[in-house]
Amino acid sequence: MNSSLLSGLNPPQLQAVTLPLQSALVLAGAGSGKTRVLTTRIAYLISTGAVSPHGILAVTFTNKAAKEMVTRLSAMLPINMRGLWIGTFHGLCNRLLRAHYREANLPQTFQILDSGDQLAAIKRVMKQLNVDDEKYPPREIQNFISGSKEQGLRANEVEAYDPYTRRKVEVYAEYDAQCQKEGVVDFSELLLRCYELLSRNQSLREHYQERFKHILVDEFQDTNPLQYQWLKLLAGGHNSLFAVGDDDQSIYAFRGADVGNMQELLRDFHVEAVIKLEQNYRSHGNILDAANALISNNRNRMGKNLWTAEHGGEPLRVYEAPNDVEEANFIISEIKQLHSDGVRLAEMALLYRSNAQSRVLEHALVSAGLSYRVYGGLRFFERQEIKHAMAYLRLMENADDDNALLRIINYPTRGIGARSIEQLQDAARQNNTTLFDAAARAGGKVTAFVGLIEALRSATVDLPLPEIIEHVLHHSGLIAHYQSETGAKRREAQERLENLNELVTAATLFVHENEEDNLTAFLSHASLEAGEHQAGDQDDALHLMTVHSAKGLEFHTVFITGLEEGLFPHQNSQNVDGGLDEERRLMYVALTRARRRLYLSFAQSRMLHGKVSYGMASSFLRELPEALLRWLSPRVLPRSNPFTAFGYSAPFSPSLYPAQGDKSG
Repeated sequence: MNSSLLSGLNPPQLQAVTLPLQSALVLAGAGSGKTRVLTTRIAYLISTGAVSPHGILAVTFTNKAAKEMVTRLSAMLPINMRGLWIGTFHGLCNRLLRAHYREANLPQTFQILDSGDQLAAIKRVMKQLNVDDEKYPPREIQNFISGSKEQGLRANEVEAYDPYTRRKVEVYAEYDAQCQKEGVVDFSELLLRCYELLSRNQSLREHYQERFKHILVDEFQDTNPLQYQWLKLLAGGHNSLFAVGDDDQSIYAFRGADVGNMQELLRDFHVEAVIKLEQNYRSHGNILDAANALISNNRNRMGKNLWTAEHGGEPLRVYEAPNDVEEANFIISEIKQLHSDGVRLAEMALLYRSNAQSRVLEHALVSAGLSYRVYGGLRFFERQEIKHAMAYLRLMENADDDNALLRIINYPTRGIGARSIEQLQDAARQNNTTLFDAAARAGGKVTAFVGLIEALRSATVDLPLPEIIEHVLHHSGLIAHYQSETGAKRREAQERLENLNELVTAATLFVHENEEDNLTAFLSHASLEAGEHQAGDQDDALHLMTVHSAKGLEFHTVFITGLEEGLFPHQNSQNVDGGLDEERRLMYVALTRARRRLYLSFAQSRMLHGKVSYGMASSFLRELPEALLRWLSPRVLPRSNPFTAFGYSAPFSPSLYPAQGDKSG
């Protein structure tokens, strides 16, 4: 064995890496070196001869993580990496199904449907079955099918006690039959088909159980029920499962992740070795002490306390702004100062709980001439629902805008299919006219769409700009369309509604800042802002992202914005069992992204739906030890209770926010 392989590991890391072949759970805190432990564990087992390279199965959640693992291993071991089974759940299932396509009842060249292809296939099936796509939105059906598969349920196994669910099951069954006929599988099918194959084929199951002596899983807290059952099947009763995860960073319940799988693992595999990686190599002591204090309020934790050799460090900076615009302006001024002090823009991140919060930040960054990129998402004016809304406004303002018409003529769906649109384009070409003019003469639903645009135009002619947008959002059907989403798609639809409401706010602020109550001017402003400061991948640019997107990343400086009740923790968490605990885990993830400097900000008032709304500071702020905080905004009331100093009487009274150490609340 290469003597340098284990050098530099701390005692718990060394213990995890050198465990004998047995099932284990490694509780790896943020910044504790879990990737190094996983890769070194594999290298150690291979180099000591405990397991052959062919006897290792390593499962990750992203292709990026799998590639990083292979890259690190190739630097540690002088072997061909091609023989190793390292990949995502979907990637490994695809590999196994390709090798055993006959047993899986698939053609050798089976194709994989992406989300868009799957949705198109579902729409075709719904049309064949005469299913009303208004009553049963195709995306809802898509989520129903995927969710059922991730629970390990075929159509005939889904409990359907009402006619509505029975109709969805009918579509699921026909969709599955159609996919089988065409030789295609969707992402959820990859895992379910693989699980079913191994379940029913004993010789194949025993072959892989004999082969994979040691299974390693990264981000175990993010596994869903079917993924866990698949792992149990491969491990059998005698192989070892080495799971690395952090229950405090389980933030994907909305995707089906079940943090309870960690407790299941301890029982099902009779795990005796639970190793805690608590030494953090990322953040200084004050940040970790704040994160530990926050997460200690969660129930049913497995228990872990991050620490670092770098004690102390800077206090966490807390800023109370009078409103969201001033909050953004404060952040810009701090960014400029940090940048002039030598901190690269790319080493700074602005985090927010929901996408709609990015707009006011983006506007401030554009105004300040600072380059930025939205990580893991789209800039505000690039988002689908905003583009749809803007297309309605553009077409109202300019009937010659063919691109705008094509975008919205059947959105929300109004029964105008691809063939009708082709005929419309042909008519426009033949008559050398615009699509709008051709549509006015087309008759039926196409002409009814023209009537809708003209009605919107006439109804808003004398309205102020924000009211024009609000009227269009409601009477175009966009609001009702997203409000109708149910099931797993409800969360995404809620974000889209928040973004549409933020568009009204954007118009209100545009009028205030530019003293122009003019739709044409606003459309020009939006186009310019959408095209400004598009940072390339290699540019020194600030990072904007949701906290969910920030998981796994780290920065010199982090700004956590919008720390108000209803925003963070999000209002939806009140309606879900364990919702507040998940929001607290999300805040824990946000805190532990920062290496050196951390800002926490909130606003007394925020523009929502074009109107000023007054809020309360996030309860999470109260859970942070005051000794770790440095308040950058003036305090009116005594320092012992900062939460009464927000400029309000009732919402922030001492009875609701007791001072640190006061147990009365």
